[in-house]
Amino acid sequence: MNKVEKKQIIDELVAKFQENDFFYVTDAAGLTVEQTNAFRRVCFEKGVEYKVYKNTLIQKALEQLDADYSAFDGEVLKGFSGIIFSKEVSNLPAKILKQFRKESGSEKPLLKGASIDAELFIGDDQLDALSKLKSKVELIGEVITLLQSPAKNVISALKSGGDKLAGIVKTLSEKEA
Repeated sequence: MNKVEKKQIIDELVAKFQENDFFYVTDAAGLTVEQTNAFRRVCFEKGVEYKVYKNTLIQKALEQLDADYSAFDGEVLKGFSGIIFSKEVSNLPAKILKQFRKESGSEKPLLKGASIDAELFIGDDQLDALSKLKSKVELIGEVITLLQSPAKNVISALKSGGDKLAGIVKTLSEKEA
C-alpha cells in the first residue's frame, strides 16, 4: 500500500468518524472466515457498517478529529481491529456483539473500545453497560410519556369525578324538595 492509498483510507476514515457519532473498535481475531462473514451479514442486516482497518491508519484518522482519542493509543489500537459504525443508535453495536456471541457460542468479537458522542469506553467489560444505554428515540419516548402522565391523570379524575359530582348535586337537590 503506497502513501496515496493510505492517505485516501485515512481521509475516508475521518469522514466516517465525523458522520457517525457512535463507533466501536472490536477484535475478531480467531474467528473463522465463515464466522466473520456471518458477523458482517448481521451488521449489514441491522443497518451498521463493519470494516477492518490497520491500527496506524485508524490512529492517524482519529488524530485529525476535534475530540481527544489518545486513550485508544494503548490497548485499543493493538492487534486485529475492526470498526462498527452506527449513525443513529448508540447501543445497537453492543447489542449486535452480544447477540452474535450468544448465537455463535464464541467469545469473539471482543469490544476493545467505543466512542459514544466522543465519550470513550475501553475494554470488553463495558459491553453490558453499553448495551443497556438508551437510544435517543427511547429517551424521547420516555420524556413524552412522562409529560403526558399528569395530563392523563387530570382528565381521568375529571371524568370519574364528573359522575360523582352530578350524583351529589342530584341527591342534594332531591333532599331540599
